[in-house]
Amino acid sequence: MAKKKAFALRIEEDLLDQVEKWAADEFRSTNGQLEWIIHKALREAGRIKKNDKK
Repeated sequence: MAKKKAFALRIEEDLLDQVEKWAADEFRSTNGQLEWIIHKALREAGRIKKNDKK
């Protein structure tokens, strides 16, 4: 399993509110939702393999 690294993120309050709502709708934590969004964007941009986990 990959090691996770913590870091600070500055984000507009309204944007964070929207991500939190989206996460709740999909039964994920806010952090989990942000990881999912980033992973999806990286996969779609061809930065990681399509069959990579998540």
